[in-house]
Amino acid sequence: MILKIEALNFAYNKERVLKNINLEAEKGKLITLIGPNGSGKSTLLKCINNYLVPNQGIIKIKNKNIKDFTKKELAKIIAYVPQASETKFNLNVFETILMGRKAHSGWKATQKDKDITAKVICEMKLDKIAFKDINNLSGGQQQKVFIARAVAQAAEIILLDEPTNNLDLKHQLEIFEMIENEVSTGKTVIVTMHDLSLVSRFSDRIIMLKDGCIYSDGTGHTLSASNINSVYGVEVSLKEHNGKKIIIPEKIYV
Repeated sequence: MILKIEALNFAYNKERVLKNINLEAEKGKLITLIGPNGSGKSTLLKCINNYLVPNQGIIKIKNKNIKDFTKKELAKIIAYVPQASETKFNLNVFETILMGRKAHSGWKATQKDKDITAKVICEMKLDKIAFKDINNLSGGQQQKVFIARAVAQAAEIILLDEPTNNLDLKHQLEIFEMIENEVSTGKTVIVTMHDLSLVSRFSDRIIMLKDGCIYSDGTGHTLSASNINSVYGVEVSLKEHNGKKIIIPEKIYV
């Protein structure tokens, strides 16, 4: 197991957000965290990234307590892409992706760092915008660049917080194409998502959170109508397409 979480609890002030979280993650899997707003998805990613320190519990990376890593050591193992937000730095695409190499070389990029950045740009089909200002790109293009930065970081675990939020269908599929490529190379990718149909199509494993607890953990059975009703308070219809589920919201569950 590359990641193991044991009895994790986290609270903002006195409000408990995560309650006794236990999970393990294998290499080469796309794991999706789902649940309504406020269920603890983003908080869990931040704990895994050591951005937030749990009140109780242990997080182990490759059987080593996360507290025992230096920031630089951890950055070589975990890459984190937060929810899409406005950029506030004046860099072009190449420079932005090159930032992912800091964990390996510090502030002064080597020729190897530049070569790896150029390779990532070509592999992710960003060469046509490589020297455009990041602030002048669309939301979908920016998100692809931020994921490319995480790929250039060469981390074994990639954490993505709502990577397709507010993106059109084409950009959503492009993002998942990038994610699937990373998973195919043995990376462990953990994402948070709201679109349950996309979750069903692409996930190897689905973890459903409710009120800070793991409500269900598995594959297709997690997205049952009864689970969705209980967790989201919405009545849904389920359709099958190529062995995957399409979730159709019908009405608020009473």
